[in-house]
Amino acid sequence: MDEKITYDTFFAGSFSRSDQKKLGYGAFIGCLLIALSFCLVFMPYSSPQSIRLGTSVPKRMNLVCKSEKRSDYCEINGEDVRIDAKSSTVFIVASSQQSIRDLEDNNTSLLIGPYSRKEDQIAMKSVRKWLVKPVMESNVIPHCSQAHSVPAILFSLGGYSGNNYHDFTDIIIPLYSTARIFNGEVKFVVTNSNPWWINKFRNLVQKLSNYEVIDIDNEENIHCFTSVVVGLKRAPQELSIDPSKSSYSMKDFRQFLRSAYSLNKARAIKIEDEDDDDDDGKTRPRLLIVARNRTRAFRNTDEIVGMARNLGYEVGVAEADGNIQRFAEIVNSCDVMMGVHGAGLTNMVFLPENAVLIQVIPFGGVEWPARAAFREPSKDMNIKYLDYKIKAEESSLIEQYPADHEVFKNPLSISKQGWLTFKAVYLDKQDVNLDINRFKITLLKALELLHQ
Repeated sequence: MDEKITYDTFFAGSFSRSDQKKLGYGAFIGCLLIALSFCLVFMPYSSPQSIRLGTSVPKRMNLVCKSEKRSDYCEINGEDVRIDAKSSTVFIVASSQQSIRDLEDNNTSLLIGPYSRKEDQIAMKSVRKWLVKPVMESNVIPHCSQAHSVPAILFSLGGYSGNNYHDFTDIIIPLYSTARIFNGEVKFVVTNSNPWWINKFRNLVQKLSNYEVIDIDNEENIHCFTSVVVGLKRAPQELSIDPSKSSYSMKDFRQFLRSAYSLNKARAIKIEDEDDDDDDGKTRPRLLIVARNRTRAFRNTDEIVGMARNLGYEVGVAEADGNIQRFAEIVNSCDVMMGVHGAGLTNMVFLPENAVLIQVIPFGGVEWPARAAFREPSKDMNIKYLDYKIKAEESSLIEQYPADHEVFKNPLSISKQGWLTFKAVYLDKQDVNLDINRFKITLLKALELLHQ
């Protein structure tokens, strides 16, 4: 299945507040402070559109729920937990008479959309909501029909799944952060499941779980566990893990990827200074040009290849597709990767340590979201980053609009017309014809970085 290309998150975030409201983006919910260990800040169920602060659940239930910037999640341990797909409910049976009395006083419940981009209302429209509901008596809820001896993680494959960037930043990295601690002894309970997604990332899914995925939406059985995590733990930044809140880091995640896909190259080439100019016997640094055929494509790829080879690179050109194994091996074999801003650059996660990423930023005022998408994450991945912002003369937009058009003179005015207009002009209708002499400087800088 072809990957859908969506960019409705970063770029829309750079617009004015009124524009964001037009797109349906909600305000971020701040992180909650937990004052006492085992103390839960709970949220009473109000409607599928909101989660509000409420009362606490007794610590005897060993139930911890958190509302963070990008995701909500609950960790339920040592309880009778029943997942009922028909009612979209995760029932938690109180374990003691004291818990029952406390629950009677509080009467609390929580609605969670288990997808790690909760502030994005467009993404969340396709995410099934689940009610986490403590109950006082087991005989008032559906009886267990299938019991499991290992914990479970319930998460969604809705939202922007299918776009490579969102697959990693919204699902795979948060899933790794949440599941790795179980060392495979955990079952994935998936809502909004997509069989093609599971198949595409089967290497990673099987590396994190020793069990078959449960497509909960199609289940009539009541699945019972003693330990369940509802939702995924996600860092506020894109393509990142917050080591202060996790036992793992992006370095650990990238090692995990190399293991899952049997990637052999751990570090990029280090170019040694030599007095002579004889290239015989020298290993040339490998440059990968990430091609795009639909939007933001390079129009002069052959010129770029020729110039790079003259500088001493061994050059390859490839387009990312649904075959993760194949493309991961290609990326991992390279020392420098370059491409126009887009989901294909997400494959930077497969680059070896100390490699160089070059992001070509299209014309039109998209620098901030483009750099937030790839420059900031590169730091924790130990990848060196360069970007090249094209000029109007290097954009195919000059063929579509006169030189004095607002598209060139005032991109901000285009952004004020709304995200869809901005996206149509600067992302969907723009290709790139690099100025070879100007871009040569960036490739020379990349060579300098490989000397360090």
